[in-house]
Amino acid sequence: MPQACDSNGGSYNPRVLDIKFIREKPDFVRERLATRGAGDEKLIDGILQADEARRKALAEVEAFKATRNRVSKEIGALMGQKKLADAEAKKAETKHLGDQIAALDAEAKAAEAKRDTLMLQLPNLPHESVPLGTTAEDNPVVRTFGEKPNFTFTPKSHVELCDALKLVDFARGAKLAGSGFILYTNWGAKLERALIQFMLDLHSTEHGYTEVSPPFMVGEHCLVGVGQFPKFKDQYYGVAEGDKVAELGKLYLIPTAETPVANIHREELLAEKQLPICYCAYTPCFRGEAGAAGVGTRGMIRVHQFDKVELIKIVKPEDGYAEHEKMLANAERILQLLGLHYRVVQLCTGDMGFASAKTYDIEVWAAGQGSYLEVSSVSNCEDFQARRMNLRFKDETGENRFPHVLNGSGTALARLFVALVETYQQVDGSILIPPALQPYLKSERIQA
Repeated sequence: MPQACDSNGGSYNPRVLDIKFIREKPDFVRERLATRGAGDEKLIDGILQADEARRKALAEVEAFKATRNRVSKEIGALMGQKKLADAEAKKAETKHLGDQIAALDAEAKAAEAKRDTLMLQLPNLPHESVPLGTTAEDNPVVRTFGEKPNFTFTPKSHVELCDALKLVDFARGAKLAGSGFILYTNWGAKLERALIQFMLDLHSTEHGYTEVSPPFMVGEHCLVGVGQFPKFKDQYYGVAEGDKVAELGKLYLIPTAETPVANIHREELLAEKQLPICYCAYTPCFRGEAGAAGVGTRGMIRVHQFDKVELIKIVKPEDGYAEHEKMLANAERILQLLGLHYRVVQLCTGDMGFASAKTYDIEVWAAGQGSYLEVSSVSNCEDFQARRMNLRFKDETGENRFPHVLNGSGTALARLFVALVETYQQVDGSILIPPALQPYLKSERIQA
């Protein structure tokens, strides 16, 4: 059984993104979607039209079925009265009714398919507490931790440090797989492994998460479940066995551990006493959109493959936002123990992810870059993902409900690696190891 994490109560304002809610409050849904600035509110008319067509067809089907049942009883009575000619006439009528029912059933299924296809393109509604905005420039800073490091020399970039200390072989990494792929070497590989082990140990022993190790490939249904498909399908790597081109896309390399781990309980009906469920997992992550060429793609800032420790929570809706704050604190604790300066920002409506109702980003300071780098996004998706993967729990009253599903990076590499080596670089070119990592590396310093 999964290990339960601590839970606090809190106020709960039920706002579900389902077809019933859209029918009842279409203007509210349009208004909330419009705050994202992507034009998603335009999908609502098509969804309602398809839904109405489906409901109308189903109502007509029920009316025809009632008529067919009545006529069938009349046929039985006529047969009992030996009125065979009249009975045969009624049988012809029921055949016609059957044809009409079949046609309407097909019409209802087509309308339902159209409605559901549009629904899959609909992002989550931003929570009321999310600030309005269009870009990252509109994201307010919630808090900061620590101070930017002061150097008596001009700090080097991680590219220079990794080259000098042979932590990463950028050229050979590109030779193996192309640009956007990293070959860690010697102390670089050890540092990467140490960071992963440190994060897993902290989350599983102090923060109450159960460690899991999921598959690194998943079926399309898992990507649909967390809201990464169909909208972002062109950004991920489809795979096939050998040269079986027809199988390409049956499996995909995961873009984040969120994809398999959030789906662990898909299509299950959990008992309320099982909640909250908290998982942490290490996986490599594969993403096709490493960004445009330029300074941002040099070194390790934007890559196609990177490591990440992911946090997932499945919680009762009334606990969703209290658990969201706890998950954020869990992710922050990593940077605090490593002694890195960072800030927490809340994403505005136009900068949030597709599935999120509310998101915080943690941005760590990278001295060699002279900028902040995002190393964690912590999101409450409310019941958006649970609905897509049909994950429910039975509450104390016997009602089946959808839980809130939360995800957070706890944290992502290689940007954490970048911030660490740039922060702890010394004038002699060596890199100090933070005390929290020294038991893993069994060293206080990396030097040539």
